[in-house]
Amino acid sequence: MSLVNYTTREITCKIVYYGPGRSGKTTNLHYIYGKVPDERRGKMVSLATQTDRTLFFDFLPLDLGKISGFTTRFQLYTVPGQVYYKQTRQLVLQGADGVVFVADSQARQLEENVESLQDLHANLADHGVDARTVPLVLQYNKQDLPRDLILPVDELDDVLNFRGVPHFAADALHGVGVFETLRSISEIVLRRLSHPAGTAGV
Repeated sequence: MSLVNYTTREITCKIVYYGPGRSGKTTNLHYIYGKVPDERRGKMVSLATQTDRTLFFDFLPLDLGKISGFTTRFQLYTVPGQVYYKQTRQLVLQGADGVVFVADSQARQLEENVESLQDLHANLADHGVDARTVPLVLQYNKQDLPRDLILPVDELDDVLNFRGVPHFAADALHGVGVFETLRSISEIVLRRLSHPAGTAGV
């Protein structure tokens, strides 16, 4: 849930990058962090335990405008994708204003993508949130790999995108589709903040 600071006139929104292990969530955040000007971003923080790692940083987008005179600040989080980090994922997901689901385009990872998406829905339900109402964007990462190793975007979309939300082909390592994905989820979140009644199903 977004935080409103009336002193600084800022609205802070939380976006969580979710998906199976090694799908490219951390790669997305590192690429974004490296491209955002120093003066517009906070420090990259790694919350590491002996077994898993959660990354986050916040930044002020350059061109998404204001809401009722308030500047918007975004906090971007990744969660560990491996199955046994369920509790960490639940904690990080709490209070999320939007989710980017980073799918691994490799054909052999399709089942892991499906399981991770189901896990997302289950964790949202545990927080009392209907997954169908959460702003969501899908990113089909690793589309740069050889064609015989990956599924085309339309096949991935048939399996994963049952809500018909925006989706983007990506090569997060080289930045392809990274900012397009971020802009899309940011705009959906801000639209929902501006018009809370009518955009829940976006």
